[in-house]
Amino acid sequence: MGTRWSLKALLGEGTAPATIAALLHARLDTLIDQLSHWESDSAITRFNRAEAGSWHTLGPDFAQVMATALDLAARSEGTFDPAIGVLVNLHGFGPRPAPHQPPSRDAIADALAVSGWARLEWDAETSRLYQPGGLHLDFSGIAKGYGVDALAQTLEEAGLRHFLVEIGGEFAGRGLRPDGDPWWVELEIPPPALAQGIAPLRLALCGQAVATSGDYVRGCHTIDPRDGQPVHHVLALSVIEQTTMRADGWATALGVLPLSEIEALATRENLAVRALVRRGEEIVEWISPALARMME
Repeated sequence: MGTRWSLKALLGEGTAPATIAALLHARLDTLIDQLSHWESDSAITRFNRAEAGSWHTLGPDFAQVMATALDLAARSEGTFDPAIGVLVNLHGFGPRPAPHQPPSRDAIADALAVSGWARLEWDAETSRLYQPGGLHLDFSGIAKGYGVDALAQTLEEAGLRHFLVEIGGEFAGRGLRPDGDPWWVELEIPPPALAQGIAPLRLALCGQAVATSGDYVRGCHTIDPRDGQPVHHVLALSVIEQTTMRADGWATALGVLPLSEIEALATRENLAVRALVRRGEEIVEWISPALARMME
C-alpha cells in the first residue's frame, strides 16, 4: 500500500512475536493481491483493464470494500467515489509519476466521462460487479482502513485481546494497555494550526478506530470526484468510527467539502469528527456534536 504498518500488543505466554508478524504479513499479502491498484496483476487492476460490458465475481475482501464504498458514495452524494482511478492517474497521484503541469480542462472532462460510481452495477447477492468500459477503481481512500480492520480480525482470531494496530496513520484499538490504561492516540496538530494555539486531541481507542485525511497527511492529493479538481482547504480531518474502513472512507468524503457542508454531513450521519480547515490565513477547528459528546 506504499506505507508502513505497526502493532503494539499484549501477548499471551508462549506467543512469539514472529508468529504474530507472520500471520499479519500473510493477511496483508492477500489484501494487496485483491485491492492494490499499484500491482499489475491484482484483482482490482484486472477489473480496471477488463472489457466493456463484462461482469466480474469479486473475492471476499474486494466485495466487502466495494459494498461499503458504494454505500458511502450514496450517503455522501458522491464526495466519496471509488471509481475515479482515471482522474487519480491523470493528476499523477496513482502509480504513474506526477505530471509536470496540471491536466487540461479537456483531459479532466474526458476522465470524468469514464469515471464515477453511478456507472457501476453491483449485484450484492452474487458479489458481481459490472465494468461499463474504461472505468478504473481506486480504493486509496478506504483500503488502508479496511486493512487495519482485517489485521485486527486476524489478531483476534489468534487469541489476542489487547492491541493497537496501525497502517499509514489509521488506527484501531482493542482492550487495554499492560498498565490498564486505554490505548491513547494523539491527533497531531499541523504547525500552521499549532501556531494559532489549537491543542492536540488525545483519543482513547477501546473498540474504536480513527482515520485522518487532508493535505497535511497526504499532501495536496485529495480530488473532488464531482469536478475532478484537487482541493486544498482541509488541513486535517479525523473521523472516529467503529470500523477503520468507514472512518477512512468518511474522512475522504468529508475532506473535499467546505466547512459548512462538513458540519451538515457529519451532523446528519452522527459522525465523530475533528476538522481543521483553512479560512483565509486562519485555521478553524470544528468538533462535531458526536465527538463533543464522547469528550464529555
